Amino acid sequence: MLLSGYLIVFAVCLVAGVVIVRTHNLHGHLSGDSVLGVQKMHTHNTSRIGGIAIAMGLLAVWLLVEHDVKAVLTPMLIAGIPAFVFGLAEDLTKEVSVLKRLLATMTSGLLACYLTGIAMQDTGLPPLDWLLQWMPLAMLFTAFAVGGVANAINIIDGFNGLAAGSLAIMLGALGLMALRLGDVPVATVSFAVACCALGFGAVNWPLGKLFLGDGGAYLMGFLLAWLAILLPMRHKEVNAFATLLVCAYPVLDVAFSVRRRIKREGHHLSQPDRAHLHHFIYRRVVRQLFPHLAPRLQNGLTSPFCWLLVALPAGLAVVFMQNTGALAACFVLSTCLYAAIYTRLTQFRWSFWR
Repeated sequence: MLLSGYLIVFAVCLVAGVVIVRTHNLHGHLSGDSVLGVQKMHTHNTSRIGGIAIAMGLLAVWLLVEHDVKAVLTPMLIAGIPAFVFGLAEDLTKEVSVLKRLLATMTSGLLACYLTGIAMQDTGLPPLDWLLQWMPLAMLFTAFAVGGVANAINIIDGFNGLAAGSLAIMLGALGLMALRLGDVPVATVSFAVACCALGFGAVNWPLGKLFLGDGGAYLMGFLLAWLAILLPMRHKEVNAFATLLVCAYPVLDVAFSVRRRIKREGHHLSQPDRAHLHHFIYRRVVRQLFPHLAPRLQNGLTSPFCWLLVALPAGLAVVFMQNTGALAACFVLSTCLYAAIYTRLTQFRWSFWR
């Protein structure tokens, strides 16, 4: 796809997002996200159906790309329907349970496996890979991985521009890896989906005029997860650790959240809180550095700090994409860096060992 095609995709998402914002008075009673809630950091009732703008952008991508790219994109879009529909239903009704949404994203993973005949069977861990040669188990493992990443994107969607910018960085990294491997269709899909994230982000950041919502987060999270699985399965010379490292920030955020909530008595795993790394960056970095800015601008300025933490492992993954040892070391380094920053912001010390 030519540069003009990417610009069209960006423009479609941008215009669709602006239309949703401008018509908030017509659908806000259904699509509005109130300021009440433990994780809510915004100050105005805001539409949370940005996933519709993303869907419009993806439709534009499908119409613009060549046949070989459609062969990669079409099954992805079909498989992403359950994740998008259940997420959008939550955006409009606020009554779809976490379990149902998780199962919907896993269903999208299973559907993608069925439509393409591809599943995660090469993780770089020989004992696990031996088990995954049994296709039913490989499909379940893939569905679990897809569901995990999709929900991770929804979890980090807490500040203006955080999810959109993070998605653009990670998808861009996957696109660069695909280009290095000569896989133009996967590279095109990765860059085009990144343009969708950027088009939505132009409306969302920095003032939060429109939210991605569960529909957008689950759909984009699914697409990111599937591309991260598809690339090493199409190219055996690339270890799965490479694409895991690309997605390190949301994966680590979920892992630390699970650990934190398990240790906290009386706190269910699915219960939201304000103890994610991005919350502490907002409270103890941005508000300290920019105390006189309006809350909405403080909200938006939180995301660039987090984007740096997304870009570091993603960039390392591109550099060392065919070096398994370096990839594993970089993932350990990213984990230690995340833990050290989290400990510094929560306990005012750099060491995370007692």
